[in-house]
Amino acid sequence: MSETGDIQATASETTTAEALSRPLTIGVEAYISEEYARAERDRLWSKVWQQVGRVEEIPEVGDFLTYEILDDSFIVVRTTPDTVQAYYNVCSHRGRRLVDTPPGARDARGRGRQFVCGFHGWSYNLDGQCTRVPEREDWQDRLTDEKIRLGAVKTDTWGGWIWINMDPDCEPLLDYLGPAATLLEPFQLERFRYRWRRWLVFDCNWKVALEAFNETYHVPYTHPEFIPFGAFLGWSRVQGRHSNIGYDAPKGQEGNQGKLRISDSGDARVSTAVMQNFIWENANTNTTETLVEVANRLVAELPEGTPPTEVARYWLETARREDAERGVVWPTIDPQTVAESGTAWQIFPNFQIGQGQNNMLCYSARPHGYDPGKCVFEVAVYQLFPAGEEPETEWLHTPPDDPDWRTVLPQDFSNMAAVQQGMKARGFTGAKPNPYRERAIANLHHNLAKYMGTGAPRDLD
Repeated sequence: MSETGDIQATASETTTAEALSRPLTIGVEAYISEEYARAERDRLWSKVWQQVGRVEEIPEVGDFLTYEILDDSFIVVRTTPDTVQAYYNVCSHRGRRLVDTPPGARDARGRGRQFVCGFHGWSYNLDGQCTRVPEREDWQDRLTDEKIRLGAVKTDTWGGWIWINMDPDCEPLLDYLGPAATLLEPFQLERFRYRWRRWLVFDCNWKVALEAFNETYHVPYTHPEFIPFGAFLGWSRVQGRHSNIGYDAPKGQEGNQGKLRISDSGDARVSTAVMQNFIWENANTNTTETLVEVANRLVAELPEGTPPTEVARYWLETARREDAERGVVWPTIDPQTVAESGTAWQIFPNFQIGQGQNNMLCYSARPHGYDPGKCVFEVAVYQLFPAGEEPETEWLHTPPDDPDWRTVLPQDFSNMAAVQQGMKARGFTGAKPNPYRERAIANLHHNLAKYMGTGAPRDLD
């Protein structure tokens, strides 16, 4: 883009951010209308980049996984040591899916050098070419190779994730990701590996699911057990089609704006340990064993009266050093980048990255059929591990009342189900997001309206 174009784009983004900072209201159509849900198929999902898996999940040539969004299914396969490609998961003969998802599974996984249709035996190699058609001569030379190869879609990687786009004329992935890719680059997200991952079909729209996590306004009310650890004011910023959220630093702790936080009240040595143990036991997110272990030693290793800033510095520096000694090297990120990056990014339309220097919490949601009141909701926790010591994980189907969710996430689940029901009420006049702390919600619908042609936030008169 030219310098003039950059200036115009920046000015446009600034104008949008200012507009979305006003009191706005959002109608319920995008959440409860079946007509809207059906329109998403062609107007939204066929036009956007979607995250479909991790690069390390298909490490060898021939390794593949599948991904589904509404009527479309894809085979995502490693075709060479350095190339991943996605194809439509459908035989060009009669339309049978080539790879079936096992009952009750999130997706299909496997390894092979060809995909064979179970209906009539048509076969395809890793490059998508149809290599076998029984009795091909019956087609009288009309069945050309180009007519029967698998349909390929745009495929790229960033941050260790695999992304696909059905639009052959789409913009490059890095351009689509925009400022998110730039600000998150120092976090070296491609080095992270799954610690655990769970999924379920939930009784709410995919937007309701994501909006339960893309703001900090709810924290003291949905999760009151966090109140003793400090009242941190959260912000939400417009980043083009994406958004990010974070916390304003307590006075005197301007460098403490990342995910690894301590309380600014009471004995910071004690509150840090209590908070870390609570998160580890009740959420199993946003911390690591090393951080918990070091936090538990703060009272013994630091004198009483140590200022919170010194407690934070000692805690993080000690955890960083001890992780490095066992082969876990945290990325070095300057405080300004940490502050600008915040604690989580909402990648349009349906992926949230909760980045940290040694752990990461991500959410994704997508439609489950055309019922606007159901979605496939996924939660994954990532961490840095010593090489070769990454745990073996898989996507575990976990119902909302399963105790493996611990106690924190079910509090969010209760909101998700109740909001979906409440939006159907005739007495509800539309969402009214906080102009400062819930700006990501307004920005999501602002960008959805560009694709859908309806549903843009309106001034709250």
